[in-house]
Amino acid sequence: MGLFTRMKEPVFLKENSTLGERLEKLKALEPSLNEEGRIKLRQDIRCLEAGIFGEKNIAFELKNSHMPMYVIHDLYLRDGELTSQIDYLVITRKLRFIIECKNLYGDIEIDSQGTFVRTMRFGRQEKREGIYSPITQNQHHMALLKKLRLQQAGGIIKRLFYDRQFEENHRSVVVLSNPRTVLNARYAREEVRSQVIRADQLIDYIREACEESGNKELSDKEMKELAYSYLDMEQENETDYLEKYSVYIQRDVRTEAGEKAWARGAGEQREQGQDQKLDPDMERLVGELKAFRWNTSQAEGIKPYFIFNNNQMMDLIRRYPETLEQLKTVSGFSDMKVQKYGQEILAILDKYRYDRRKAAPWRTSF
Repeated sequence: MGLFTRMKEPVFLKENSTLGERLEKLKALEPSLNEEGRIKLRQDIRCLEAGIFGEKNIAFELKNSHMPMYVIHDLYLRDGELTSQIDYLVITRKLRFIIECKNLYGDIEIDSQGTFVRTMRFGRQEKREGIYSPITQNQHHMALLKKLRLQQAGGIIKRLFYDRQFEENHRSVVVLSNPRTVLNARYAREEVRSQVIRADQLIDYIREACEESGNKELSDKEMKELAYSYLDMEQENETDYLEKYSVYIQRDVRTEAGEKAWARGAGEQREQGQDQKLDPDMERLVGELKAFRWNTSQAEGIKPYFIFNNNQMMDLIRRYPETLEQLKTVSGFSDMKVQKYGQEILAILDKYRYDRRKAAPWRTSF
């Protein structure tokens, strides 16, 4: 790629977020709740709206950075019982930035011990309270990301190399996205103070960190492949955010959202379609796809869901692609994943299609 055709602007590989969907579900649930439940739900709605506003501020800064970078918004990771939801993962030519977005109200003070204290004013009154450290929260994100990347690396030599390089290649940063928030970090240690910035400082922070880094610059192709390798790690977030409201449901107010929330909490019905049984032929196809996933994961030394998770597998069966290009439209199948596994997956689908036609030649489609 020539000098004048190199990537110059940011690219969002994933721009959507689950926050908007959650917000709509909460608003739909409100008429079904009693007064106590509505009070709690409205508090959660305000927090969610603040989070959405804050993330939009960061998206605005990144989109107007005029820097070559790939951006992944709302990356959900899972390994067993461990989960993390990274607000923004930014991949540049030299560094990767794990961004924790905080749209905090009030003034934030960080003391010499790294404790976060928030002061909120209501007229002449002040309220001071300690809050959970967003730095610690982001460290948990970093730890899980590192663990999954080590698993993804494969062989022992690669894992050892990646383990040594991880801290050099990744930066944790907490971004205070509320422009009214006053940050006082003069007593904080430098290692803490350097990780907390305001949204309007984000691009300068990224640019300076990259300039100071001694890492080799990635080419456009290398940066893109690296970004997609992170995106391929994403898992389906199956958290039920409505279940906690089930105790506040008014049974005499029958709304669809209320019925579903009450059923979750009471355990009186399972998710729609969950009880439906697959026909024997479809069970065989699922079994073959799972066998391929397991054998491939064992050969590569990675978790089976890195190849595709159960939801992605069902989307694969529903769409039933016949070409590599069609396979790219299936949830979770990036260009890199299609290139790596596509031919074998299509072969499994083709065999199933052939067997079905052989058993029922009068059918024209399956």
